[in-house]
Amino acid sequence: MITLSVCMIVKNEEQLIARCLNCLNDIADEIVIVDTGSVDNTKEIAGEYTSKIYNFDWIDDFSAARNFSFSKATMDYIYAADADELIDEKNREKFKRLKSTLDTDVEIVEMKYGNQLEKGSTYNFDVEYRPKLFKRVRTFKWIDPIHEIVDCRLNSMKSDILITHKPLTSHASRDLSLLEKLTTKQTVLNSRLHMMYARELLIAGREEDFYHAFTYFNRSLTAMNKDDIRLSHCVLARYYNLKSESFNFFKIATKNIQGNASAEICCELGSYYMKEKDYNEAVYWYYTAATAASADLSINYVQFIPNLQLYRCFFELGDLAEAAKYNDMAGIYKPDSPEVAANREVLSASMNLDK
Repeated sequence: MITLSVCMIVKNEEQLIARCLNCLNDIADEIVIVDTGSVDNTKEIAGEYTSKIYNFDWIDDFSAARNFSFSKATMDYIYAADADELIDEKNREKFKRLKSTLDTDVEIVEMKYGNQLEKGSTYNFDVEYRPKLFKRVRTFKWIDPIHEIVDCRLNSMKSDILITHKPLTSHASRDLSLLEKLTTKQTVLNSRLHMMYARELLIAGREEDFYHAFTYFNRSLTAMNKDDIRLSHCVLARYYNLKSESFNFFKIATKNIQGNASAEICCELGSYYMKEKDYNEAVYWYYTAATAASADLSINYVQFIPNLQLYRCFFELGDLAEAAKYNDMAGIYKPDSPEVAANREVLSASMNLDK
């Protein structure tokens, strides 16, 4: 049986840390807690589970803190946990079985990560695989009888263990603040962080977040590849639409929709025409987003958002049957949406008045 270090980085998690550690306490052989500046009772609560609690001066870098936590682990494998995760009893039993049967040649285990969309995260699917379990010490081997090289391939496996992400609030404001700070230090971000910044803005950004992001995304138009620039278009179109700068808005939008149109831009065009009360033109663009465009940042822009907005357009046009159809379509993608439920009530009342 392998031995297991649970490594966590935390800050002000007194409301969640015990829930998380209760799930892992009888699975872990050691628990390593790295605190990045808590001013609540996080460390005191963690002390009930482990003596391995370390302080780490926060430098706006989650990777640095995570690497420090890994450096304190001593067991065969490291499980990277977050305080806002939980594992139910069924999946705890699966984890125990995995621990007792894992082939030590495996270097990374991916586990299912669920409930990702509840608080408006930057992911497109509610359940996705994530690397969660890592072999602490990796052995490198020379291969091939001639022109020998070191085998750097990772031996990974997928497990059906489900980790449930259950935060109390969205992390969007925290993440956007860190990304904004990064853009003051670097001319442009790498492609992955550029995408994450744009996605975070389109999913959870407030109006002021777009204002703060404008300088960076405008600068990126001349410093990145064409795929990254498409993502910048999505952010800048929203910015110009918010500022009612029509000339710049259409200059950005028309560059993007040549060829493979971005669903985010199509929805932005729909929003523009809705503000102008040109609902027929708005219908065209929302319908294009839902049926003939591709999402560059969030799948919501080809699913829930255009269908919800088509409901609103047809409602304004007085076509209640079409409005109901698209509201039901939006409900397929988000069955628990309070907006969809409220729309059904409004439609029911409106239809009764028409009788």
